[in-house]
Amino acid sequence: MTVELDLTADPIDLTAALVDIPSVSADETGIADAVERALRTQAPHLEVVRLGNNVLARTTLGRRPRVVFAGHLDTVPVNANMPSRRVGGVLHGLGTVDMKGGDAVMLHLAATVTEPTHDLTFLFYECEEIDAARNGLGRVERELPEWMAGDLAIVCEPSNAIVEAGCQGTMRIEIRTTGTRAHTARAWMGVNAVHALGAALDVLAGYETRTVDIDGCTYREGLQAVHISGGVSGNVVPDAALLRINFRFAPDRTLAQAEAHLRDVFAGFELEVVDSAPGALPGLSAPAARDLLAAAGGDPVGKLGWTDVARFAALGIPAVNFGPGDPLLAHTQHENVPVEHITRCADVLRKLVTG
Repeated sequence: MTVELDLTADPIDLTAALVDIPSVSADETGIADAVERALRTQAPHLEVVRLGNNVLARTTLGRRPRVVFAGHLDTVPVNANMPSRRVGGVLHGLGTVDMKGGDAVMLHLAATVTEPTHDLTFLFYECEEIDAARNGLGRVERELPEWMAGDLAIVCEPSNAIVEAGCQGTMRIEIRTTGTRAHTARAWMGVNAVHALGAALDVLAGYETRTVDIDGCTYREGLQAVHISGGVSGNVVPDAALLRINFRFAPDRTLAQAEAHLRDVFAGFELEVVDSAPGALPGLSAPAARDLLAAAGGDPVGKLGWTDVARFAALGIPAVNFGPGDPLLAHTQHENVPVEHITRCADVLRKLVTG
């Protein structure tokens, strides 16, 4: 089915049109086609490039600073929440929050702001909701790194239409214990590996989380068991057990520092890091970030969670989250966004890029 998007329409209506295009992760061809076609026909002032199901567009006016906007096109699987519907001042449907409202704002700006005060880059990318290895922004970074360059990156993930600065880092570890199998009727002849995890669980139960203030933004760390497994059968003392733990840490820790902290906390246990991603510092001192704060008003808050702002921060580019919708509703069946959030984000970002 061919869908024609009107990028000059009210961003609220554009959000609804995007929601009505199915785009579950790894199935974004339809929405990428629609976005590419609309940009090429309705935004002739932009250079447009297609890379897989990533659609990239930018101005080349020779102006500074350059502001990069990023938004993923994919959603989690459908859960009886399509098509979109509007009830009063609220738009319901899959992706209204995460993050087609943000995409709509980006597309509207891309088409309607033809003489920005800054150079602008718009990155619409695939596969954000699944394995990090398939993330379209990662592919852009590997194959077209010049498209990532800028003086400020704004990831239009849901942030309740306020500036969320930086993001937490994340690290997943596994703790394994070993024992000796025996019949449970003669348990004294074995060593129970599941019981051996008790000390690690005690550490978790007594762990005191750290709260950090960085540039006026508060980041609260968390350390949680997320999976436990072990056992052979109902009458065998288990000889192996596994505990998975997720550490969400403030962006003032590097990955090496986060790992060192966990090895200290779980001293004496066999520990393996199985997945990690660094956090991102707020970056609010950058001139373009200060301009955004002036346009948005209010006080920024720290992002509790990981987003693709960390990819930009790793490249030395200050990055923030700013988009419509409550992130607590992301991935739920009842995703919905107040339409005033969409309007506010569009107005703030238009003010930023037009002076």
